[in-house]
Amino acid sequence: MASKFYAVIAGVGAGTGRSVALRFAQTYPVVLLARNPSNYTDIVSEIKSSGGQAIGISTDTSDPASVASAFEQIKKELPEKNLAAAIFNVGAGFAVKPFLELQASDLSASLASNAGGFFNFAQATLPSLLASVNASPPHPPTLIITGATASVRGSARFATFAAGKFAVRALGQSLAREFGPQGVHVAHVIVDGVIDIPRTKGYTVNDGKEDGKISPDAIADSYWHLHTQHRSSFTQELDLRPFVEKF
Repeated sequence: MASKFYAVIAGVGAGTGRSVALRFAQTYPVVLLARNPSNYTDIVSEIKSSGGQAIGISTDTSDPASVASAFEQIKKELPEKNLAAAIFNVGAGFAVKPFLELQASDLSASLASNAGGFFNFAQATLPSLLASVNASPPHPPTLIITGATASVRGSARFATFAAGKFAVRALGQSLAREFGPQGVHVAHVIVDGVIDIPRTKGYTVNDGKEDGKISPDAIADSYWHLHTQHRSSFTQELDLRPFVEKF
């Protein structure tokens, strides 16, 4: 692949992470980060079998040392490449319990994996994204965050998850205001609905209507659109939901 740029996706597996990786791999070499190698091994093989370039690195984004190690490995694997796009797609801290059954550790885990994970990922990627601004990229260097319904609404029994997702959204807003004027597009995507992945095949959503679940490939197309937006028209927040989803 001739591109002098690459993309990195943190949080991959069957679903959104895979679809985003495949979409961005059509243009760039991609680096896939996940704690468990089983989450990225098949995706790396799939991309390579299609003629693309992909690298998988076992990484815990909630651990600054793990993130730093991953990006040192990226420098060795792709020494002449500039960072075009960074996608934070980590979903964790999902404790669905009545509030009085929660432990302080549930809150700490959600904040560490969501806000802490994004903090570490953003600190690792933003210097490279800034460096790419003047490297004649085909599109503005981009940092995309996967959010959820819980990013904007704290539903019953979702207290700790919402706390983590709200925090990520707040960080994203701050970064958009700081780094947008420097040429880096920071966008937060609210994925408001059930995503159509293997784990949700048995779920009845929106009365079982066709396209009542969100297609991960459609999410990936939206992420690619965000990445290719002209800097005179950056989207800071985008919300995605099935046409029949109540909101």
